Amino acid sequence: MAYILQVDFKMDGPFGNDMVEQFTELAKSINDEEGVIWKIWTEDSEAKEAGGIYLFESKESAQKYLTMHTARLKGFGIETVNGKIFEVNEGLTQINHGPVK
Repeated sequence: MAYILQVDFKMDGPFGNDMVEQFTELAKSINDEEGVIWKIWTEDSEAKEAGGIYLFESKESAQKYLTMHTARLKGFGIETVNGKIFEVNEGLTQINHGPVK
């Protein structure tokens, strides 16, 4: 069973290509986290929000990552981190071509 982790938070930047330049090493390190299958990075420069949608192998690995990532973001000065974990309904997701593997 796969699990989605949805994370968002307020951030002053960087966004776009500046975000790529500054967070490339962080992005690479996420690939080494336990249970991570993939991440989609999200951003809204006008609303000054960023975050991500992750797919994890288990609920436990998603929760462990959320705990660690929340602490990391707070270390960056981000006060409020919103995180939710959802079980993926693989049958319906496959009908809509969702990348669940």
